[in-house]
Amino acid sequence: MKLIPLAWVRCLTPALRPLRVAVDGGWLRGSDLDACLGVVHPLLNVQRVMAQVLERRWVADDMLALTLHANGHWRGARPGQHLQLYLEVDGVRLSRSYSLTACNADGRLEIAVQRKDGGRVSALLVELLAVGDTVEIGAVAGALHWPSQSPGVLLLAAGSGITALLGVLREALAQGFSAPVTLLHYVRTPGQRAFGELLEQLQQRYTNVQVHAVFTDPACKAADGTAHGRFAAAHLDQLGVTAVDQVLACGPAGFVERVSAWAQIAGLGEALQVEAFTPPRLPTVQDARQAVSLRFARSRQQATGDNQRSLLEQAEAHGLRPAFGCRQGICASCTCLLLGGAVRDLRSGAVLREPGQPIRLCVSAPVGDVEIDL
Repeated sequence: MKLIPLAWVRCLTPALRPLRVAVDGGWLRGSDLDACLGVVHPLLNVQRVMAQVLERRWVADDMLALTLHANGHWRGARPGQHLQLYLEVDGVRLSRSYSLTACNADGRLEIAVQRKDGGRVSALLVELLAVGDTVEIGAVAGALHWPSQSPGVLLLAAGSGITALLGVLREALAQGFSAPVTLLHYVRTPGQRAFGELLEQLQQRYTNVQVHAVFTDPACKAADGTAHGRFAAAHLDQLGVTAVDQVLACGPAGFVERVSAWAQIAGLGEALQVEAFTPPRLPTVQDARQAVSLRFARSRQQATGDNQRSLLEQAEAHGLRPAFGCRQGICASCTCLLLGGAVRDLRSGAVLREPGQPIRLCVSAPVGDVEIDL
C-alpha cells in the first residue's frame, strides 16, 4: 500500500534527519520507525537505501535487466561501479554484487542479473522479483573508470562482464568521447549476447564505435573465419583492431588472467584496467593439512576444521549462515572480527593475529585454533 508517490518519498528524506539523529543516539529504535514509515510508502525509512523495481526486460537468453528507482538515501554512483543488493530469505540476509549498467541523478539505476543454475539470489531476482517490489541497496564500490584522454580504447568483456563495461561506455559517449572504441564481447552462443540490440544501436549512432561478438562454442564458429574461441591476441589482428592505448577488461577470473598476460607482453600493463566477477585461483596453502578448533563466539558453537579452507566455507559446512557477497575478498560483506588465534589471507599469504582485527571470512583460513565473532 502506498499513501504517497515515490517522488514525495525522495523529497521527504531530508525531513527525516532528526529521526536519524535519535536512532544514532539510541533514543529510538530504527526498526520500529521503519515499520511505521513503511505504512506510508515501502521505500520510506530512516536511513536504509531502498529501491523499487520499475521495469524488467530480458537482454539475453540468460540475463534480465532491472530498472530500479532508489529512495532519497541513495547518494549516487558512477557507471562501472558495482553495488550490493540485499534480500531476506527464510530469515537469512543474502547479498550479491551487481554492476551498474546505467545510473541517473534522479535515483534511477539499472543492473543486469544473469540466471545461474543453483544461484540462490539470481533465481529469486529473475523468477520472483516483480515490478513494484522493493529491494535494499548496500555499499557501492569499484574503481573501473573511462580513460577520457585516450586516443583509442579497447573493451574486452566475457559473459556478464559486459555489464560493467556498458555503463562506462554509455557515459563516455554521452559526454562526447570521439576517439576510436572497439568492444569485443566473448559469449558461448548468440543467445547469450547480452545487450546486443543496444550495442548495435550505439555502433550505428556513434561512428567511432566498433562492436564484435566472439563466440566460444565450437558449434557457433562462423563460416567466414572471423574470430572464434577464447580470447587470443590473434583476434585483434583478425578484426582489424589497431588503435589501442587503453584497455578495460571484465569477466571471469580466467578471462581476466588471460587478458592480463597479453597486456604485459604487449607493453600495455599500466594501461590495463580489469575487474573479475569470479574468485581468482588462490595460492595453494603450503602447510600440511591439520585439524584446528573453530570457535564461533556469537553462535556459541565450537567445531573441528582445518587450515586449508576458508572460514566462510567451514562456517557454512557447520550449519552457520554468515553474510557474504562476492566470495573473493572484494565486497567486505563477510567481514567479522578475529577474537583469538591467527588466520592466513589466502590471496597474499599474510598472517593476521591481532585480536579485534577485521577479517574477511571468504579469503581467510585458520593457521591454528581460532575464535571469531560470528
